[in-house]
Amino acid sequence: MPRRPIESSVPDLYGKRAVVTGGSDGIGLRIAARLAAAGAEVVLPVRNPRKGEVAITAIRRETPAAEVSLRDLDLSSLASVAALGETLRDEGRPIHLLVNNAGVMTPPERQTTADGFELQFGTNHLGHFALVAHLLPLLRAGRARVTSQISVAANGGAINWDDLNWERSYDGMRAYRQSKIAFGLFGLELDRRSRAGGWGITSNLSHPGVAPTSLLDARPELGRDRQASGRRLITLLSRLGIMGTVDSAGLPALYAATSPDAHGGRFYGPRGPGHVGGAPAEQRLYSRLRGAEDARRIWQVSEELTKAGIPAA
Repeated sequence: MPRRPIESSVPDLYGKRAVVTGGSDGIGLRIAARLAAAGAEVVLPVRNPRKGEVAITAIRRETPAAEVSLRDLDLSSLASVAALGETLRDEGRPIHLLVNNAGVMTPPERQTTADGFELQFGTNHLGHFALVAHLLPLLRAGRARVTSQISVAANGGAINWDDLNWERSYDGMRAYRQSKIAFGLFGLELDRRSRAGGWGITSNLSHPGVAPTSLLDARPELGRDRQASGRRLITLLSRLGIMGTVDSAGLPALYAATSPDAHGGRFYGPRGPGHVGGAPAEQRLYSRLRGAEDARRIWQVSEELTKAGIPAA
């Protein structure tokens, strides 16, 4: 029997400008499509223009009048992040929604970004940190809601403060956990600083649960020539309704980014057993994300590493 899709409403977004990273496939494409269907103008910053055009075609197949466009972005290059920031600032349009969804996961061997950072820390966290810094005037102008997509992986592990770039001893999953913990701490600190500084930005977190997404596929560019361990089991459990689907996995971020009942400094994910699937709901904050001092520390380190400071006012 076909599995009944999980529904979650999205409010009217006509007149709103939304930016979605990682929107060319998988969960990000589902998020972008729902935002466009709700009337938002959707900007997709992508690394691969060909995939981006395929994504736009898919969105317009569902919503022929969708207002959606591409921009260039490689989150593993701070120069590329800065260039996108300059492009969007030159366009002068306030941003009302920013969904920081893009990410890379567990390359088997240590890789680095264009700036020499461990790939997952540099892409998942530092790239998005710099993006928010460069877009801050537009986010403030739009009184934006910023939703940062973390992972159930952030419920374990720790930040390797003595070796953030895993130069002495690399473990792909531990490095992935660190990147998502750091990213979550940043998202929460952004909300605190916005409230303290009167920026008008609301920042919260989401996680997709567990679903058979493209993160688990063979990724030759990451040195992974076969699908990740456990991909087949996750696919089977998804079909049985125990874990999420690609469609349902995007719902927590959509809820966090658009629902009038979602708030800053909160955390949203699937409400099913084990929080691996199901409709979106508020979640208890993971223990690794509760330390305000850790959040301030990762913010300061991120400013130093990216040289993309965010002013206090």
